[in-house]
Amino acid sequence: MASLSSLPDVVRRALEEDVGPGDATTESTVAPDARARARITQKAPGVIFGLDAAELAFRELDPGAVLERHVEEGTWRDGGPVLTIEGSARAILTGERTALNLLGKLSGVASATALAVREVEGTGTRILDTRKTTPGLRELEKAAVKAGGGTNHRFGLFDAILIKENHVAAAGGITNAVERARAAHPDLLIEVECETREDVAEALAVGAPRLLLDNMTPAEMKAIVAEVDGRAELEASGGITTETLREVAETGVDFVSLGALTHSAPNLDLSLLLEP
Repeated sequence: MASLSSLPDVVRRALEEDVGPGDATTESTVAPDARARARITQKAPGVIFGLDAAELAFRELDPGAVLERHVEEGTWRDGGPVLTIEGSARAILTGERTALNLLGKLSGVASATALAVREVEGTGTRILDTRKTTPGLRELEKAAVKAGGGTNHRFGLFDAILIKENHVAAAGGITNAVERARAAHPDLLIEVECETREDVAEALAVGAPRLLLDNMTPAEMKAIVAEVDGRAELEASGGITTETLREVAETGVDFVSLGALTHSAPNLDLSLLLEP
């Protein structure tokens, strides 16, 4: 897992939320000097990602904890041992849920991405994430998408321009919106959401380098791919499911963006058990 600037704050906030003034159960049942060894196990097929987050949760509670990884992040596997932790028994039990929540969430995103990437294999289409992320976890979730083989779209509102229907309406048309955006931010990628073939024609005429084909049928996308003929990159979005993903990719679009990678990916099933 690459170094992520937000990771320490995310882990500390998660621990503070869960532990509060103290772990009442563990502190009342486990001796302060008790030592333990525990193992996190992957119980369902998927891609593990987020080990740095899990390890940091334990180290925040026990800086001397000894951690051993049993898996390479970003690789699909059927299951098995993930991480062994040795150290303070209290720290392991108190940090368990925070570590599993973060590791399960990020592994779920990576796994959902890997399945989507597998679905479009051989088409040349790339899978993109969106800004539909868990508040405060965007950096981590986008890293998980990348670990699953996906491609990161813009990180936020500041690093690329995506002109959507409301921007078009407020600006008085696609042409006005693109020209104003280009004048204000000449170094940023400009993408225009298009709902009709007329929108596509206007966006091409004003020189937009990427077009977002919103809620179009595969037949409509295929016709637009032929019409655009490489003059702009094409991204498909809206209403795309696992069942329709391959068909959409086979239209020839360059990208498919899926908000579900981050807002609907189920957590990967993991467990932590103490060992004798």
